[in-house]
Amino acid sequence: MDDQLEDSIGIDAPPAAVWALVSDVRRMAEWSPQVTSTRLAEGAELGEGAAFTNRNQHGELEWTTHARIVRFEPEEEIAFRVEENWAVWSFHLRPEGDGTLLTQRRTTPDGISDLSRELTEGFLGGMDVFTTALREGMRQTLTGIKATAEA
Repeated sequence: MDDQLEDSIGIDAPPAAVWALVSDVRRMAEWSPQVTSTRLAEGAELGEGAAFTNRNQHGELEWTTHARIVRFEPEEEIAFRVEENWAVWSFHLRPEGDGTLLTQRRTTPDGISDLSRELTEGFLGGMDVFTTALREGMRQTLTGIKATAEA
């Protein structure tokens, strides 16, 4: 079962400029309301196969997730899979006039892990409430990336 969340935004900056921002997962805390820090695994370099950890926060709750970059196509797409919940998060870039259409997606091609489902139901207000928070977070993230790219 693949529950896909998706949102897009037009950015008045070329794909190369937008890629420079979204391809560095360590910058996600600048824009995402849920991510408080990201750290590449020791010795890892940005690119396909790179492992990293995220510190996340939702209300009073804080937790760590582990992820690996599964697609890294310069100026086109970066995607990473989160070990704990199996979700795949991605940014897709498409030239649009002189700017870029940036799309953020969250897909669950393998479903969501039982552990993640239990924790979401028990501590994050349930799947519907948390999905709404994820959608709002995507909009905030895209808006923040747009503001940074256009500054």
